[in-house]
Amino acid sequence: MKLLFSLNLPLKLHSLIIPSLSFPTSFLKFPPPHSPFKFPTTRFPSPKSMTTAISSPKPLVQVKDNIELTETEEKIFHRLLGTLRHFNLQTQLRVAGGWVRDKLLGKDCYDIDIALDNMLGSEFVDKVREYLLTVGEEAQGVAVIPCNPDQSKHLETARMRIFDMWIDFVNLRCEEYSENSRIPTKQKFGTAEEDAYRRDLTINSLFYNINLSIVEDFTKRGISDLKFGKIVTPLPAKATFMDDPLRVLRAIRFCARFEFTLDEELKEAAACEEVKAALAAKISRERIGVEIDLMIAGNQPVKAMSYISDLTLFWTVFTLPSNIEPEISEVCNRLCVACLDATWNLIQHINCFTFSDEQKRLSFYASPFLPFRKFTFKDKKSKKIPIVNYIFRDSLKRKASDAETVVNVHQALEKFLSLIPLLVSKEEIQPNGVDWGVECADVPATSRIRVLTGLLLREIKDFWPVALLMATLLYPADVDYAQDLLNRHFELEKRKELFDDVYNEIVKLGLENVWEMKPLVNGKEIMNILQLKAGGPLVREWQQKILAWQLAHPSGTSEECLDWIRETHSKRVKLDE
Repeated sequence: MKLLFSLNLPLKLHSLIIPSLSFPTSFLKFPPPHSPFKFPTTRFPSPKSMTTAISSPKPLVQVKDNIELTETEEKIFHRLLGTLRHFNLQTQLRVAGGWVRDKLLGKDCYDIDIALDNMLGSEFVDKVREYLLTVGEEAQGVAVIPCNPDQSKHLETARMRIFDMWIDFVNLRCEEYSENSRIPTKQKFGTAEEDAYRRDLTINSLFYNINLSIVEDFTKRGISDLKFGKIVTPLPAKATFMDDPLRVLRAIRFCARFEFTLDEELKEAAACEEVKAALAAKISRERIGVEIDLMIAGNQPVKAMSYISDLTLFWTVFTLPSNIEPEISEVCNRLCVACLDATWNLIQHINCFTFSDEQKRLSFYASPFLPFRKFTFKDKKSKKIPIVNYIFRDSLKRKASDAETVVNVHQALEKFLSLIPLLVSKEEIQPNGVDWGVECADVPATSRIRVLTGLLLREIKDFWPVALLMATLLYPADVDYAQDLLNRHFELEKRKELFDDVYNEIVKLGLENVWEMKPLVNGKEIMNILQLKAGGPLVREWQQKILAWQLAHPSGTSEECLDWIRETHSKRVKLDE
């Protein structure tokens, strides 16, 4: 059974066929996000000097020689060192991972994780709390988060707030894992070097030793890889990934975030079947979903998603219902990435104030799943469920509201495809091919576009710009743009102009916040006119009609609306007699 990932043709899953499209060999191969080292183009006077230049390539990333602490960080570390002196503790305090990396890159970081070499985090936090009391300060927000193997948390973490910053404390560790589980079979205090080598990437294996005020690079390549923009694992890549397969996605996320280069050995290991199987079997869908969330919300979601596709991880990450068992072509995941790429580029060209951060995030979630928007599957109760809903709620374990919003956006874009030519040309005709759920016979022809647009925006509310953006990608509805998207023949400027024209027309009609419009007539008044003793489908039907009347008569009053209800109802009664 094969799936046709067409952008426009409604198909049933049991009869889906992959089209025999002709794609070039370079089909959707995104430009490498990171270029190899570029050596100087100056003509060297001798082969010897050329050899020297080649053997010492210029660093690609500006990395600081030392870490500059903020005033708050200095105060925090002073209190921690004061605790050591007060209790005469022979403990080395090291800030681990991301904070060190970001500080060396000159970026702010408010996530301080401190590793202890000879005691548990909870033990040290108790000491800090006691010391703070001796200097007239009170510890804030002290908490201990116990280990929970079922949630992939294998070490106890102690947390407290010092000078309004949350600090996590955990012991250095050395762990061994069973073959088919992320639950350690052995766990003990480790050395800083052992801890560094068990981390996911060399750029995340750096420590800042608070006692000595120095950066420690135990893998002897963390700083170098940071300077030259390399994503490398401290130990052999396959062993690192088999230890914790989620590191594959973390490597992709950091590579996209910093626009670094993935190590060739790492790419080979990430794409191997054994690692993919381990990612599917060992890692909870929640943890995978969190990583995807971070990629989508990051600064380079297209690069992250293209890496997932290029490393053949797409269908390991975005699983489909097991009872479908489709044969998925490589074209399908590339089409998903192409939709995201087109959306990303289009949003960059639209007025920056048009989309909120949340609207952008949902745009980047809705666009890659456009090829799935018309596909459904049957759940255990034989109820038809959108596949997109499954991807969000089951495959990624994301919140139900995101799944609902994306499904609503996909449904709304079909109506937008019908409305776009009317809003641009302002022709007063009835759109065809879409069930609008409202009778427009009583609506003046000159007001039908405003009514239909207003009703659509009331359905999708704040996310109507997202639905319009998706429709802009696929317009006109009777043309399959899969080929253009895949071959990158996407007319960006024309799409932007189309989006702007429709968006501005909606604003001109005064509909940009139409869902905030309150009904002029309530249910009780409707029941009185219709002489009903209780509400029901008839009242709901009239409520929809009243909304259409209000949209057609933006200056209408409640009295005028009541008169219209009486007159219309009276005509209907006479016709039924």
